[in-house]
Amino acid sequence: MTYINTATAARRVARAGLTAAAVLLLAAAAPAPTGPSTGDHLFLTVTKGDGRSGDTRGTLLLCDPPQGHGRAAEACAQLAAAGGDIASLPAAAGVYCTMLYAPVTAQASGEWNGRPVEYRQTFSNGCVMAARTGAVFALES
Repeated sequence: MTYINTATAARRVARAGLTAAAVLLLAAAAPAPTGPSTGDHLFLTVTKGDGRSGDTRGTLLLCDPPQGHGRAAEACAQLAAAGGDIASLPAAAGVYCTMLYAPVTAQASGEWNGRPVEYRQTFSNGCVMAARTGAVFALES
């Protein structure tokens, strides 16, 4: 029988490239799936500021059925229309953003249609991010 202590688990998580904060956010924000997850899912984070540290929010978006996100159904529909490619989401029409520099970094990691998804983009402010990514990174709902 194998026993794993908390320190060993933490080292394994660190080696996997995840931060302790991301693991805690994932555990706290995501509802437990009812069965084995084979559907589309993305772990989404938004970090305010231009450094690696700052105010970070995150959630696990599940799309079969949509859950784990304040606007899950809308975000899943937008991702489905773009084939899971966040970079190809259409920009919102008729949205005008100020030229205020208040950077935010949006990150996504997960799987869509059986393919791995990795996305990271820094936007000049939250309005620009929302105009480019729609409901996907609208984590403050």
